[in-house]
Amino acid sequence: MKTFATLLGILSVAAGSLATDPAPKPKLTVTADGFPSGHGTPEGAACDLARAFIHHDAALFGDTCIRLYAGGIGPADYAEFLKNVAGEIKAEAARKDGASRGPKSIGKVFAARPLTKHGPASYGYASFSFQDIMFVDVGVFLHNGERSLNRTLVIKDKDGRWYVHPMPAVSPLLSAGLNDEAASERDFADAYEIGK
Repeated sequence: MKTFATLLGILSVAAGSLATDPAPKPKLTVTADGFPSGHGTPEGAACDLARAFIHHDAALFGDTCIRLYAGGIGPADYAEFLKNVAGEIKAEAARKDGASRGPKSIGKVFAARPLTKHGPASYGYASFSFQDIMFVDVGVFLHNGERSLNRTLVIKDKDGRWYVHPMPAVSPLLSAGLNDEAASERDFADAYEIGK
């Protein structure tokens, strides 16, 4: 009986230590500006969208955005939007006066969050084979000295890579509740083990 009580005590201590040990954070390498990049994380895709405007990089804009994913008027509007924005980015890059109207640098990136409503993720999976839908709040400094916070819808496509949807209003079923979400509080660095 004493052996059983001792064994029970050891098991309860082991279970308690397992319950309090946090799960290891995924590793993330950041770029020279201190923020993520690329299709490997939702935050990286959201930052690359901001960088496309910061650096007037139409190719990065196109690479960062989600593919044309369906037929009908919504995606036709989306295709036109992509074309128009790429043209505006190129025009901004060609300006000779150096007076940019867009963002100057990234200032703050919050950790990606799922939408509170489950409908968008279910709809995206069933209709377009999307693996996940989340959002990232990205704060930027503007050339005029002001700050702006941009809420970015991010989609994990069927290839397992994250992309942004720069015009979520064109697909209300994918973005339901996006602008009703509470303000983000958790910095992206708290969600990852950051490396250089």
